Amino acid sequence: MKRHRIYCDSSVIGGYFDPEFEMDSQRFIDAVKKGQIVMLVSEVVVEEILQAPEDVQNLLASIPTSSVERVPLSEEVIELRNAYIGAGILGAKWIDDATHVAAATVARADAIVSWNFAHIVRLDKMKAYNQVNLINGYGILTIISPREVHYDDT
Repeated sequence: MKRHRIYCDSSVIGGYFDPEFEMDSQRFIDAVKKGQIVMLVSEVVVEEILQAPEDVQNLLASIPTSSVERVPLSEEVIELRNAYIGAGILGAKWIDDATHVAAATVARADAIVSWNFAHIVRLDKMKAYNQVNLINGYGILTIISPREVHYDDT
């Protein structure tokens, strides 16, 4: 069975230790560690995790490299991110959130998972991101929380 390639923003990694999000974050990270999912991360995720508590940093470092795909912050990612901001989806203050969505889109991830319900996992934002994606020749990006990810327990 093909492993899903899912972009993971830093909220899911940090959520591993947050009582509100730990159950679903732990299920997601454990599936990545077992090789059931390929976790995509960009330099923005890595930079955000470097600012996080040590246990969060150690968690990211503990994930096998065979289960992680790095998404470069290419000119293509930057251009798409800027298109989101230009379309008014997010203000420049939230540039990193727009970068997460752009990186997932350009990498052709199967989905992006996030606990960011203000700027990413929100119906009006999802529609707007995907409208810009289609205008710019990309496909539809599935935007969900880790709770919606299916895990193969067999």
